[in-house]
Amino acid sequence: LETDEPDPSLFAGHLACRWRRRGDGGTLEPVAVPDLPDHADLLGIDRNLELLRRNTRQFVHGLPANNVLLWGERGGGKSSAIKGLLREFADAGLRLLEVQKHDLFQIPRIAGCLRDQPWRFLLFCDDLSFAETEIDYRELKALLEGGIEARPGNLLVYATSNRRHLMPERFEENSGSAEIHPEEAVAEKLSLSDRFGITLGFYPMDQPTYLAVVRHLVSRRQLPVGDAELEAAALHWARGRGARSGRVARQFVDDLTGQMGLPGTP
Repeated sequence: LETDEPDPSLFAGHLACRWRRRGDGGTLEPVAVPDLPDHADLLGIDRNLELLRRNTRQFVHGLPANNVLLWGERGGGKSSAIKGLLREFADAGLRLLEVQKHDLFQIPRIAGCLRDQPWRFLLFCDDLSFAETEIDYRELKALLEGGIEARPGNLLVYATSNRRHLMPERFEENSGSAEIHPEEAVAEKLSLSDRFGITLGFYPMDQPTYLAVVRHLVSRRQLPVGDAELEAAALHWARGRGARSGRVARQFVDDLTGQMGLPGTP
């Protein structure tokens, strides 16, 4: 579908699409089987989920709402929190459009494709960050706020990043050794994240929360394993990964499920 006027049936039949670059243009490519995480499985981030759902509820009802940046610990549930919104709001007209960082320079074209559609779109940018030499972030800044063209009223940007300010910051910028006016370099790097009206931080998971996630997933899958054995195995797995997170918990439970499903396993 290489056109600036996509067929509305594309969004009627699919909850999610991705943008694929084609030369100077691009294609809206449907996702046949979208990943729809259940927010009930995302423990320990209740406040973030509540704020994200409230903002999205405002958006799908045609009320003012903010672009959202979810930043912080890897594996903390940032992407799952966004994708899981489709479970609750797809029937209200919400659709998800994934755009890769290297395609951000095509944002004006993408926004033009969506402006007159009867759906409400979340433009989803996952794992977003920029090196000092990259300039694609300027198109994103213009879409969020500050460009001469108004952002479509049916489009919000929901992005995830491991960095709160999306761009690297250096100590010398604060000391003044790199520039005569170091505050200007710092302001430029903050100007992108400042355009997100809501920023939600995802912090390292403590041990009790990690074990609660493990127990929740094991209960969901009805695995017959004792509490003491489960806790010891889960903590051993986390130590091996060097982290405690929802992702690590899910990977542990996937491995445990696979082991217990092997023929001959007691």
